[in-house]
Amino acid sequence: MFKRILRIVIIILVLAVLVVVVGGIVGFNFLRDNGIKQYFASMKPPAATVSTVIAKPSSWKPGVEAIGTVKAVRGVDLTVETTGIVKDILFHANQKVADNVVLLQLDDAVERADLDAQKAQAALDQTSLARAIELTKRGVGSDSTLDTARAAASASASQVTKLQALLDQKRLTAPFGGTVGIPRIDIGQYLAPGTAVVTLQDLDTMRVDFSVPEQQLPLLKIGQTVRLGFGGEDMPFAGAIRGIDPKIDSSSRLVNIRAEVANPDGKLTPGQFVQVRVELPEQQNVLTLPQTALTTSLYGDYIFVVQPAKPAEAAPAQPAKPDEKPAAPAADKSADARPTDTKPTDTKPADAMKPAADAAKPAADAAKPADKAAGPAADGDKPALVLSQVFVKPGRRNQGMVEIVEGLKAGDEVVTAGQNRLFNGMSVVVDNTIDPTKSANKQADQQ
Repeated sequence: MFKRILRIVIIILVLAVLVVVVGGIVGFNFLRDNGIKQYFASMKPPAATVSTVIAKPSSWKPGVEAIGTVKAVRGVDLTVETTGIVKDILFHANQKVADNVVLLQLDDAVERADLDAQKAQAALDQTSLARAIELTKRGVGSDSTLDTARAAASASASQVTKLQALLDQKRLTAPFGGTVGIPRIDIGQYLAPGTAVVTLQDLDTMRVDFSVPEQQLPLLKIGQTVRLGFGGEDMPFAGAIRGIDPKIDSSSRLVNIRAEVANPDGKLTPGQFVQVRVELPEQQNVLTLPQTALTTSLYGDYIFVVQPAKPAEAAPAQPAKPDEKPAAPAADKSADARPTDTKPTDTKPADAMKPAADAAKPAADAAKPADKAAGPAADGDKPALVLSQVFVKPGRRNQGMVEIVEGLKAGDEVVTAGQNRLFNGMSVVVDNTIDPTKSANKQADQQ
């Protein structure tokens, strides 16, 4: 009976120990996980570095931008009209030629011989006509003989003109002054009608053909200033609109525009790709931002505005726990307990100083938070900055800038770079040493 009771007691004790151990492990894990959650919940992410710009009204020079192709005002690929063998090439590549200068000569020996024979026949027919006229005046010749002689003389003269025209087709002349290109034929080569010989381009004045959407057609008119460039913001060439197609292409909804640009230095070449900008009247008091500040999403276009963080409310003082007592009463209690000791004379001075030292520790620990709180007070001149996500309505774009129609106020500090991982309410640090609106080369030159 006693062994059974002892066995039951042992089992109960073992179970109690297991319950205590398991409960301690579970409680420890629970407290640990809860502490980790509280730590990460109260931990603030580091402030992100961004560059900003102050939004302010400025002058806005709107324009219509397009892509165009350069062509010469007078430019043509010269071809031959008749067959023949190349006898002489009278030009070289990139030569400037004048109007009606002979560029190519085909073999014309047969045509010259036919022309000489026809000229002789025309002279004979003209002599016969003169004789018939004289005989008619004397009353010897008949009117029919005179008419026949007059018709023969006229036909001979026309045949001479025809042969002269065929002979002229053996020569290729410049229809206008300009610059010739590389010859596409060689001496002795047989040419068929329509064979291209060389290109002739008048490079003094160029024309640019481009197209714009039909919505922008009311903004354009004849004589407006046009700027041209090869890329980037530099557009060194200036011209004017000379033609607007009165018909809109029904398939593309685009309108063809033609402008003319002076090319005295010859920097523009026919067939070249250019960026075209039609300048419109300047406007004042327009809020603009760099295009890098605007972010587009499925919910709309938005920007990040930097604002000072709102001051946090003062934390209330933590009340003392009921089981905690001040250090001084504890020392008094220990002092009151000393007289009951049977050996008061054995108390050492060092042991007497321990309660005072222990009482001083809470005061020193309480002073540490005050020292830490002095840091933010010292940095009060630079308040913390946070982000505010603002949805805006963008308007026109021009040279890396975008017009903000709604959602932006003058004086707002807007993030222009570094907003890839930003979110609303995030702490940031402003660093404007790098300007994203300028190229890296220009910033390196300034530094």
